[in-house]
Amino acid sequence: MTICCSNRKRLLADDSIHAAFREFAERGQSEHQIAVGRYVLMPDHLHLFVCGPAEFKLDQWTRMLKTTLGKKFKELGCEPEFWQRGFFDHLIGNLESYSEKWNYVHQNPVRAGLVAQAEDWPHQGEIVIIDRV
Repeated sequence: MTICCSNRKRLLADDSIHAAFREFAERGQSEHQIAVGRYVLMPDHLHLFVCGPAEFKLDQWTRMLKTTLGKKFKELGCEPEFWQRGFFDHLIGNLESYSEKWNYVHQNPVRAGLVAQAEDWPHQGEIVIIDRV
């Protein structure tokens, strides 16, 4: 899925935002079995792979993520209107598709001219290995 900042604000590529995101995702995994796999925080948008149990509601989870990071933005003194409405999601049907999508997402910082090699981008990672689709 992709979540975008309002008006292309460059809010996400920040160590404290990255830490808040990881904390949110790790808590979701331990408390609710909502798995965030690989992710990349770009300056103005976030790409991530997420899955959860049958009762998992992506829109509700996304609102909670936006609220959590929004509180962190306020602490950092960012001006409100942090998020674009909604999010973009894509259902992945097999491991090959997951790999293709990850390769595209992983290269985003290179295509944006932020780093020479994707591995050098500090605002990316993997919370849990998603080995099923």
